[in-house]
Amino acid sequence: MSDTPIRTERRGHVLEVTLDRPKANAIDLATSRIMGEVFTEFRDDPELRVAILTAAGEKFFCPGWDLKAASEGDAVDGDYGVGGFGGLQELRGLNKPVIAAVNGICCGGGLELALSADIILAADHASFALPEIRSGTVADAASIKLPKRIPYHIAMEMLFTGRWIDAEEAARWGLINQIHAAGDLMARAREMANQLASGPPLVFAAIKEVVREAEDMKFQDALNRITKSQFATVETLYRSEDQLEGARAFAEKRDPVWKGR
Repeated sequence: MSDTPIRTERRGHVLEVTLDRPKANAIDLATSRIMGEVFTEFRDDPELRVAILTAAGEKFFCPGWDLKAASEGDAVDGDYGVGGFGGLQELRGLNKPVIAAVNGICCGGGLELALSADIILAADHASFALPEIRSGTVADAASIKLPKRIPYHIAMEMLFTGRWIDAEEAARWGLINQIHAAGDLMARAREMANQLASGPPLVFAAIKEVVREAEDMKFQDALNRITKSQFATVETLYRSEDQLEGARAFAEKRDPVWKGR
């Protein structure tokens, strides 16, 4: 897909997705729709187990919405495609790990996109902000997600003021998992992706569904659904070859061979 603003590369069970829209990797409606198609294909391909989302260049990860495209007619409430903005925020049934490798400026909708990943790695020069307040708009997805990811008062400060934080502060508040030198970022992301890709895909799927669905449930209600196999992915896991393989491998003192079935 090198002729599009989204480049993809398969590396075994890992899909690398690179946003490549010079100069800043902003996302317009057409790009968002392509991203939705890419992540839908990732979700539905049984051979793919992990995705890495990153961007081209060294300065920008993504500033979010393409204001130039908006000035030329892209409607802010237009058709973002399956999965909503950037293809990730509202993609149903995405039960595979997604790693964001943030290689630079990550703000506005770009930060919301990163928040849609499960793990965030950042280059040491990366920076983060929600500057929507300065243009009189609402960082809608971030207003929902950020106070659940980092301390409430820090999230509200970022939303109210639009101030920037560097990678070190982002890590201190738990916004990102790890910081790496820019030249090492993709190598470390691939290392983590390969580690996850060698793990049990049905367990990862169950974890993602439980975490997602239980977010607004009472603890006991969520636990009851798990123990009664009322989550589809949990039911699949408990009836799978992989669960038997895990038990056999433990008994035989060897590494399990996961097949995802």
